[in-house]
Amino acid sequence: QVQLVESGGGLVQAGGSLRLSCAASGRAFCTYAMGWFRQAPGKEREFVAGITWGGGTTYYAESVKGRFTIYRDNAKNTVYLQMVSLKPEDTAVYYCAAHRRQHTTSRAALDYDAWGQGTQVTVSS
Repeated sequence: QVQLVESGGGLVQAGGSLRLSCAASGRAFCTYAMGWFRQAPGKEREFVAGITWGGGTTYYAESVKGRFTIYRDNAKNTVYLQMVSLKPEDTAVYYCAAHRRQHTTSRAALDYDAWGQGTQVTVSS
């Protein structure tokens, strides 16, 4: 089982940028597809972005397409989420997650096998 630790969250003004990191340890990171999800207070956890094991395929929620970029560095066992043009509605706890199927393009949280503890992102208006 892979262990995941997110970092990089914080408070930013609308229009600003943040880069989230998710560091993995344990089983071979490069064998997992990865995803970012978020959960705002009172709402269900929602898919944000995903990337296959080698980084060849990325996919995004419509709400973040063109503003967020997911990428990974398998040599560093890390997946990133670069966020620009942030909006107050992006405020949430952001989680990274690992999926055993290397080529998955799943957007369903229940499909993912391991989760980090989350990092808070707050966007002020």
